[in-house]
Amino acid sequence: MEFMTHSSTFLLPTIPDGHRPSLTYALVVLNQRLPTFAPLLWEHAKLRLCADGGANRLYDEFPPFFPHEHASDVRNRYKPDVIKGDMDSIRTEVLDFYTSMGTKIVDESHDQDTTDLHKCVAYIRDFMPNLANSNLCILVAGALGGRFDHEMGNINVLCRFSTIRIVLLSEDCLIHLLPKTHQHEIHIQSSVEGPHCGLIPIGMPSGKTTTSGLEWDLNETEMRFGGLVSTSNLVKEEKITVRSVSDILWTISIKKL
Repeated sequence: MEFMTHSSTFLLPTIPDGHRPSLTYALVVLNQRLPTFAPLLWEHAKLRLCADGGANRLYDEFPPFFPHEHASDVRNRYKPDVIKGDMDSIRTEVLDFYTSMGTKIVDESHDQDTTDLHKCVAYIRDFMPNLANSNLCILVAGALGGRFDHEMGNINVLCRFSTIRIVLLSEDCLIHLLPKTHQHEIHIQSSVEGPHCGLIPIGMPSGKTTTSGLEWDLNETEMRFGGLVSTSNLVKEEKITVRSVSDILWTISIKKL
């Protein structure tokens, strides 16, 4: 079974040249409070989307990140490439502003069976057809916090697009999927993340899961809700390895950047 490597170098001001694998980042801004490091994610991304009301967040919350600049200058600099969704949350003045700036507007109000994040991930996948899924990483700002059903919908997107690297981010933590198709090496960026972490089964019991590098490692351990779930664990080493017969979620705390 091949190894898949993971690293939160997108939380660093500069991504080291030796970072492997070489990833192309896309950013999706959701309609939830944005982390203070959102401008850093923006700089790393090659494609930037707002999911419907995420445009309101970009418009309202980015200017305070730059208190010594005029709000209009910040808004002119941070213009999304695309706004996509069912368009039931974006304010009229925000839509008009970004439309006048040349942002592409994709109204999918006819589709009520998928979330706005799902719509944006599908757009990124189709926009970059020549980029292998293994080289694409979608960062999702404002993915956690707020309504629990929204959080569950975002986690469901991880499962529906399990072959694409997608990282859900808030001010305090990140979540991504560890597909059962690979063994996993997680390289800890201790200056920006940890030590608190967790491995969580999703959708079904995890069967057998084995780890190394954690304070409380798992050894062919079954995890399931109603039984053992490896929450409140701690990273002990700079490299964590995970092998599981089922898809599981990895989560780790983010330090104040």
